[in-house]
Amino acid sequence: MSALQWRVKPVLPVTKLLGAVALVVLVTAFGRHDPVQWVLAGAGAAGLTLWAVRDLVRPVRLMADPGGITVVVGFARRRHLPWAQVERIRVDRRARRGIRSELLEIDAGDSLHLFSVHELGAEPEEVTRALDDLRAGVVR
Repeated sequence: MSALQWRVKPVLPVTKLLGAVALVVLVTAFGRHDPVQWVLAGAGAAGLTLWAVRDLVRPVRLMADPGGITVVVGFARRRHLPWAQVERIRVDRRARRGIRSELLEIDAGDSLHLFSVHELGAEPEEVTRALDDLRAGVVR
């Protein structure tokens, strides 16, 4: 089996950049003479822009091959986890205040990696099955 990969949905960085622009537009319209609003809007816009840049620089968040899993950690660094180091792969489901969330959880002993549907571009359950199938083919 060849390498598998999952990437950020393309709409995500676009949405983050639009949010950064919206903050600047709002402060221009409503807080023109308030330096505190400018600082807050500038910090928010800078944060959203950096977050979007991360999505553009490293759109592939998770890769898997017969050798193991490679994940993006920190801003844009990659870390390879051999299959022997991966202790558990599961979907973490939570419901709070009527909102359901599902995260792919990869437990590598000394580190825990969580991925949302937006980061993977696929449902965490599908990714879990694909990783389990790939791992089963390797571990035999």
